[in-house]
Amino acid sequence: MDQAAGADSPHLEQDEQDQAAAHSAPRALVIHEIVRAEGEEALSRTASALLWSGLAAGLSMGFSFLVEALIASRLPDTPIRHLFESFGYCIGFLIVILGRQQLFTESTLTVVLPVLTRRTVEAAGALLRLWGIVLAANIAGTWVFAWLLTAPGVFRPEVVEALATLARAPTEGTFPVTLVRAVFAGWLVATMVWLLPSARYARFFVVVLITFVVALGGLAHVIAGSVEAGYAVLTGASTIGAYAWRFLVPTLLGNTLGGVAFVALLNHAAIAPEIRPE
Repeated sequence: MDQAAGADSPHLEQDEQDQAAAHSAPRALVIHEIVRAEGEEALSRTASALLWSGLAAGLSMGFSFLVEALIASRLPDTPIRHLFESFGYCIGFLIVILGRQQLFTESTLTVVLPVLTRRTVEAAGALLRLWGIVLAANIAGTWVFAWLLTAPGVFRPEVVEALATLARAPTEGTFPVTLVRAVFAGWLVATMVWLLPSARYARFFVVVLITFVVALGGLAHVIAGSVEAGYAVLTGASTIGAYAWRFLVPTLLGNTLGGVAFVALLNHAAIAPEIRPE
């Protein structure tokens, strides 16, 4: 068993041992239990609570799209513009995660851990219930935000042009390409959730760093991308069929696979021998 740094060290006084322990990173089992407890709490929430929190998260994610466009509209069209506009992508995630709103891609880790730990039909049913409500609410929120962006005269012409350019990205790839991009995005977002308990006061920077990588790599996120793809449909630049089959289905599958297989299952397997039977 791992021990906190400095615990029982013969070279330190008791107060120094406490200080060392307070500054050490938590064990993997501790992180697992923190994330699992968050998942248990989410699974126990009422349908209406999940619905409203999921709707709020979908709306909040729209600011990633908007702030990206605002930054892009202020910069010249150079090869490094994408580097700077990618920071705008972080805004929606910061609002959702620090505001404790319910985001589908977070739940590919948080609510999966209780299922892996309990291994009951009831737990699996609760997971599917949460996924269904949260995903539907998230998507609804993204479409509402996208619709608000289409209001005439609200933004400068250069911002509208930047919105239109960014909105083309989610449906540009083929099904397999979008699927793989989504696996990486789901993997990164779930990893971010795993890192947050040990991040402490650096939570802000962890969220910014991980989501910046998602944006910089042009990876596919089912909620953030839904605002962009929905905006393209509402402005006539794309179709609902392209939204569904070139974006939503492959991105949803990829995000779920990336979060569950590469983060939830692997991290649970690593500490499973340490979990004491209830």
